[in-house]
Amino acid sequence: GQVLELLRGVQRGSEDRRRSLSRLRWALQNEDTQRKFVRLDGSIRTLTGLFTSSLADLQLEAARCLHELSHSSVPTVAEACLPVTSYLLTYLSGHSLEFTELCLYTLGNLVVESEAVRKQLLPQGIIPVLASCIQSPHEAVLEGVGYVLSQLLQAKEAPTEIIPLVLDSVLPQHMLRLVCSGLKAGVGAAVEFAWCLHYIICRHKDNTVLLALGAVPALTSLLLELASEITQDAPEGLELLVCPVLRCLSNLLAETGCQGQGQDGRLLIALFLILQCFLQQHPFLVQECLWLLNNLTADDPFFCSALLSLDLLPALLQLLTCSQMASVLVLTVLCNVAEKGPFLCRRLLQPLLPRLLPLLALPDPEAAGQCLELLHLLFLHCPEAAADFTRHGGHQVLKQHHSTPELQERAQALLDMVGQPPGA
Repeated sequence: GQVLELLRGVQRGSEDRRRSLSRLRWALQNEDTQRKFVRLDGSIRTLTGLFTSSLADLQLEAARCLHELSHSSVPTVAEACLPVTSYLLTYLSGHSLEFTELCLYTLGNLVVESEAVRKQLLPQGIIPVLASCIQSPHEAVLEGVGYVLSQLLQAKEAPTEIIPLVLDSVLPQHMLRLVCSGLKAGVGAAVEFAWCLHYIICRHKDNTVLLALGAVPALTSLLLELASEITQDAPEGLELLVCPVLRCLSNLLAETGCQGQGQDGRLLIALFLILQCFLQQHPFLVQECLWLLNNLTADDPFFCSALLSLDLLPALLQLLTCSQMASVLVLTVLCNVAEKGPFLCRRLLQPLLPRLLPLLALPDPEAAGQCLELLHLLFLHCPEAAADFTRHGGHQVLKQHHSTPELQERAQALLDMVGQPPGA
């Protein structure tokens, strides 16, 4: 009854219409009311009529009602709003900032809940409309565009139906520009677009468009810039931008390798500055930094040598005890370095062997397995390491792994390398 009353008040056309709309908007914050409202005959038609009216204040209030409806997590509510989508798109080029922003967030919310809405918006031209909005000078509009795009790019049909359209538009160059100017312009929009780039990179097999736009050098210099900001007095929320930027760079490098991508030792220093700064407050970033470090050192002798010549090994070894995931990633990076042969292996030995024994004794098979892998490389390239290892009582630790099914063969192979008979 109450919901019907509200709708009647809005339909009556008295001069109190704006107040009725305002009451409706408050009522629509309730899920139950949202469901009842969309079931009423003519409810959406009435709202659409007011939303497209020529009276700016009624239009804005109707837009707020639609925005409340779009928050519903019930797909039928989102689908009831299908008749409004084409108007929402039309008004993005429109009137006031607040109105544009409301339309953007309403679209973004509808996109999350309903595939039917997404299917309708694509032929209605949502991608070209967003491509024109992303050129707006207003931070609030840019954040809204980022929100809509990031919802679209996470949709299950994005790899086949949405990402190709985005890559064919001017969106990628503007996204990259806005991410890279995040420190000068607004961090909010930069964060949204950095996640957008991340969704494209990890869900799309071939990232030639972004590579051709110079994404790797651009994101690299952004990280250098972020690292120099951090050391003085990190701006609020900077870690929110650092995270997707690290991921984008990491995944692009995993795809292309670093060859010819400006091998810049400063990138390693930047990574360690970011690590030191965020280690305590935002430990999740440690893993992101180490993933990137792994991808940089995986097939690139330059970064492996730089890690040692810039004297970053002590800082890397400190992370061995940071978390289970961190210790596995640190060991993986050390394996990347050790793979490059005797010269780099010798430089690893001194500080490394004493740190490996306690790790090898850990009950965690993944870390212990990575340890065995590293020892294997060290013994292979530096036979003297085997003797050193035995002197430290390493063979006793290896024998503990005879009872771990997934490790026993590798442990035995190492015991053979250090020349310890099984029963010795």
